[in-house]
Parts: sequence; structure tokens; C-alpha cells
Amino acid sequence: MKIVDLDPGDPRLETELLPVLTELRPHLTPRLFREVYERGHAQGLRFTAAYAEDGTCVGVAGWRIIDNTSSIRKLYVDDLVTAVTARSTGVGHRLLAYLEERAREAGCLEFNLDSGTQRTDAHRFYFRERLDIVAFHFTKSLERQDG
Repeated sequence: MKIVDLDPGDPRLETELLPVLTELRPHLTPRLFREVYERGHAQGLRFTAAYAEDGTCVGVAGWRIIDNTSSIRKLYVDDLVTAVTARSTGVGHRLLAYLEERAREAGCLEFNLDSGTQRTDAHRFYFRERLDIVAFHFTKSLERQDG
């Protein structure tokens, strides 16, 4: 398996990474994904793809390093998805290990992510990977204010 970081503008983002990412984030269109990554990259957003031996993208991680008062420095995983055709083959484990190593190299004190409450299969995976539930994540949807 080959793991590669992809910068904004890399053509593989839309042709290879996005089809896997939309398994988790079906609302993303190519245009919206480009816009989000272009803006997010300036805020530290990065995307990493995992490729099978045949060159097929089988996993995606969106992540960033954040400095804040609660964690001091952490690597936060925005997105983590393994293609449905490659689940239970070690892709998620390899991506998490890669990102954890990136976190250690960057001097992070924490490695964390959020997971929707309905994603019970993902939760079993995270427990096997020795991640703990340490907080609740609260959200309030806001209507767009046009004008």
C-alpha cells in the first residue's frame, strides 16, 4: 500500500480521492470539494490517499494540525474513509498509523477525530485502534445569511 499527501490542484483529488471521500461525504461535488480544499488548505487542511498495489485509491484522510488552549497542539482528523470494496483489509489502520506518525513528528500532544453517533462500525474500529471517547461534540446548524 502506498500513502500519498495530495496538494490542492492535484488532478488525483477529483479523479481518485473524491470518489472514495463521497462514500462518507455524499454532498460533495467536484466544485464544492475544490472550493473547500482551496480555502481549507490555508487553514491547515490536508488530504492523504491510500493506494492499493494496483494503483486504486482505497482510503482517504482529511486532517489538520491545530494549536489551541485545550490540547496545545493536536492532529485532528476531519475525514477518514476506506472504500467499501477495501474495508477490513487494513487500509484504515495504515492511514491512522501514518497520521499518528505525522502528529508525533509535528510535536502534537493529541490525535483526535469526531465520529457520527450512528457510525457504530467505525466506532468498533476506533476502539480497536485504541482511541477513547473523551468528549461530546455539540453542533448548532446556522442558516446562511445572504445579502
